[in-house]
Amino acid sequence: MKSISDKAEVSVDFPDKTYMGSFGREASFDVKVEPDEVMLRLVRTGEERREITVHLHYYLLADMLKEIGQGLMAHDFLDESHREALGVGVAALAAALKPPATTRRSRKK
Repeated sequence: MKSISDKAEVSVDFPDKTYMGSFGREASFDVKVEPDEVMLRLVRTGEERREITVHLHYYLLADMLKEIGQGLMAHDFLDESHREALGVGVAALAAALKPPATTRRSRKK
């Protein structure tokens, strides 16, 4: 588990109930990468313990990332610190998405 450096707020609405929770610096998160999906988990320990887990399949995650990018392009409200932090995360994701280098075997003559 890793410490949360900022804040997350979560709400789940059902027809007769709404569940809401916040996760701040006292909470932690975990990301698990699976062949078909990514699992995101937020955990808050202590008296007000709560945990949420979200499983996102890759096509949905891709759609969400695209929408985030388009939303950020349409607005100019990110400060340099947030822009830099997002850039580091995006660069790590972009590096992981590059196709693996193929190794060529040299032919013996």
